[in-house]
Parts: sequence; structure tokens; C-alpha cells
Amino acid sequence: MTVHRIGKHTIRLPRSRFHRQLMGWSLVTGGIMGFLPILGFWMLPLGLVVLSIDSPRMRRVRRRLSVRWGRWNGNGGNGAKKGVGKGGDSV
Repeated sequence: MTVHRIGKHTIRLPRSRFHRQLMGWSLVTGGIMGFLPILGFWMLPLGLVVLSIDSPRMRRVRRRLSVRWGRWNGNGGNGAKKGVGKGGDSV
């Protein structure tokens, strides 16, 4: 299992590319059938994120979105809180 960081969350995924793609497509398929009782629409974006790990183009798109999200939230995209100094004092 390898650990991938997505935002502030870490996800353990299989090392095998085949198993990651199988898991990603399973999540996408489950998300498409989200109207059924046990499955949910939350599976669709999660499956797309898992599939994006193996695609260089989607990895770049995911990274850009992550940086934009961080800048929009005010932490500059690097996880640091804006306006807080090293000792926790406001700047």
C-alpha cells in the first residue's frame, strides 16, 4: 500500500497500477449508480481522484485545482495559515 496525500487527508492505495485503476473504476461505477440504497454519488469524485493518480494530465489538473483551492481558502496553497507567524502570533 502506498500513501497519497489529497488536501489535508491521506489515503492508502494499492501499489499496483492495475489495482488502483480497478478500485477507481469501481468507485466511478458505484457513483453512477448512486441512486441505489448502499451506493452513493460521493463515490464518483473519489473514483476520479483515484484514477487521476496514474494519469499525468489529470495529475497536473488535480494539482492546479489543489493550489487554487488553497489560495481561495487563504493559505497560499501550501497549507500554512495566512497571517500567522512562526510562533503562532498574528502578523
